[in-house]
Amino acid sequence: MKVTIDGHEIEVEPGTTILQAARMIGGESVPPAMCYYSKLKGSGGKCRCCLVEVAKGSEADPRPMPKLMASCVTGVMDGMEVKSISSPRVVEARKSVTEFLLINHPLDCPVCDQAGECDLQNLSYNNGKEATRFKEEKRTFEPENIGDKIQLHMNRCILCYRCVMTADQLTDGRVHGVLNRGDHSQISTCVSAAIDNEFSGNMIDVCPVGALTDKTFRFKSRVWFNKPFNAHRNCDKCCGKTTLWMFGDEIQRVTARKDIYHEVEEFICNSCRFDHKDTADWVIEGPRKFEKFSVINQNNYTRPLDKVVIDTEAQILKGREQDRVKISMKNIPFKAGEAKK
Repeated sequence: MKVTIDGHEIEVEPGTTILQAARMIGGESVPPAMCYYSKLKGSGGKCRCCLVEVAKGSEADPRPMPKLMASCVTGVMDGMEVKSISSPRVVEARKSVTEFLLINHPLDCPVCDQAGECDLQNLSYNNGKEATRFKEEKRTFEPENIGDKIQLHMNRCILCYRCVMTADQLTDGRVHGVLNRGDHSQISTCVSAAIDNEFSGNMIDVCPVGALTDKTFRFKSRVWFNKPFNAHRNCDKCCGKTTLWMFGDEIQRVTARKDIYHEVEEFICNSCRFDHKDTADWVIEGPRKFEKFSVINQNNYTRPLDKVVIDTEAQILKGREQDRVKISMKNIPFKAGEAKK
């Protein structure tokens, strides 16, 4: 079947959704997604971030669909024409959805461990509005302890259900879920039971916001101060393929490897995630590639740089012109007892 998205035509297999087809094309036409997760069955259709306009239903029925459709749960038809970023209706709808998600979400990015790799931050940057019309009080929840490894911040939750599906599909005994209804809905454990199973840490990786974070990494560092390395180890519980986030020679946290859409490639066990923080436990493959415009990219140590030579006698920076203009006083050597000029 052939489908056209923002003028780009692609041939896909029957059963492919619009979002999956858009990801095959890539670029700005790919709709954002906060609840859909390709590795989790039944995900999608909840956050409405991936709305698109279907300008032509199919060759058999060319009538446009009157409403914007959630691309993650809408199947492709032969001859379908879809507008994503090229539709003013879609752009405005995504701004409205983003505004709705931020109604109850606290603006605590400066203290949130998810800052720098948060899907909601990216969504707000690309589709957010400068001002908010919400003047009422945000909903709040009492802190709840769900275990010694995972920190729950229910105030940040957007109810994407990813963590519930992860526990359902990876473990035999899920002890948490969505309680209550409407604006009172919350993620919680049943009768205050602790979440303690071998794959529970994957809920941290699938969470698109800072609602579920790693207690062993809590307030330890910012992600852009760490350098990610691909590594592996022999593990009898999982694939053993991980990303080590290192500060110098110290492993500050371990996560599963993620693709360009921030989805886990292969789930890992808690033993690999929490119990092995020594470099001797891992075979380090090398630095991990990351997004070009990511905040983590400012700590990029993989791209080639021009050689910079400092002439200490003449105190002249020889190298790139931008370095010569932006030279800092801290790079100029001085003798003890002399004041910097």
